Parts: sequence; C-alpha cells; structure tokens
Amino acid sequence: MDIRVDRTRCLGAGMCALTAPQVFDQDEDDGLVLLLDAHPPQDRHTAVRTAAGICPASAITLTEPGSPPHP
Repeated sequence: MDIRVDRTRCLGAGMCALTAPQVFDQDEDDGLVLLLDAHPPQDRHTAVRTAAGICPASAITLTEPGSPPHP
C-alpha cells in the first residue's frame, strides 16, 4: 500500500489521525494532515482504508499493488 496526502485539500477535520494514528497526524501549527508512514505494514491497512474513506476532503489517496489509485 502506498499512501499520499494532499495538504492543499485537507480541511483539518482530523478523522484520519483519529482512525489511524500510527499513520496520520495533524500539524500543530495549521491542523492539516501529516503523513507519518507512506508504506504502513499490513496490520494497519484496514484503518488506513477507513481513514481515506471518511476523509471529508478526499485528501488521502491510496494505491495498492495491482489496483488503480483510490481517491
């Protein structure tokens, strides 16, 4: 799994950091997403997929081997 975040789209809702705190955080200065691990281990993939799915700004893009990018 490859994760990318678009900080220009991020609204600072923090749902990603709450859902997958080992992978996402929020910048203390502006509240925008910080990507902590662009290639998390398998045991975190479900939480990352959930975080991407509930992001209100669709600021998280996931790419998994053998599949097209998922916004």
